[in-house]
Amino acid sequence: MRIKRLYEDKWLLILDKPSRLLSIPAPKKEKDLTSIINEELKKKDITYRLHPCHRLDYSTSGLIIYAKGKSIQKKMMRLFKEGKVKKTYLAFVQGKLTLPDAKIDFPLEGKQAITKYSLIEQRKNFAIVEVFPLTGRRNQIRLHFKMIGHPIIGEDKFCFRKDFKIRFRRLCLHAKSLEFLHPITDKKIYVESELPSDLKRFLEKNL
Repeated sequence: MRIKRLYEDKWLLILDKPSRLLSIPAPKKEKDLTSIINEELKKKDITYRLHPCHRLDYSTSGLIIYAKGKSIQKKMMRLFKEGKVKKTYLAFVQGKLTLPDAKIDFPLEGKQAITKYSLIEQRKNFAIVEVFPLTGRRNQIRLHFKMIGHPIIGEDKFCFRKDFKIRFRRLCLHAKSLEFLHPITDKKIYVESELPSDLKRFLEKNL
């Protein structure tokens, strides 16, 4: 499997994860990104191992950060926990949004969860939005858009695809960009991922 490397230095590696690929190993032993890239390192006799600093859902494509060692992983995970990593997603959501810019503030897992979004374009039966999760709860973006009555196109975990006019074979959610201060060099890091070809084709077919 060809995985794009969008940033790399002595401490970090940022990859462009395809949709329909787990981030980390699961009990069913499906292929996952972490195992794939560490197997590649082993074949090349590289001694360090890559450790994920956060996760993306199986269905979500886009940017994911790996650390070259446990100590740097802990530093990056602390940045995520402290809200010092700016994450931007692109999503296609069902229906017509009444507010072009809004904050969704519904608790999840008994904890505060906040998601901001900004409308990029409203089309006939769906909207294209930029999404900014300000907290990092499990399935936060998916659940928040479902809660406001605009689930993400392709959503099949928290609602039924058959209930909507627009359908797609995968979740239309893409981790578009990451911005943070490097935990070692203190340099500003900004990485952006291009919209995957399947999502581009979806937009072309649904003008």
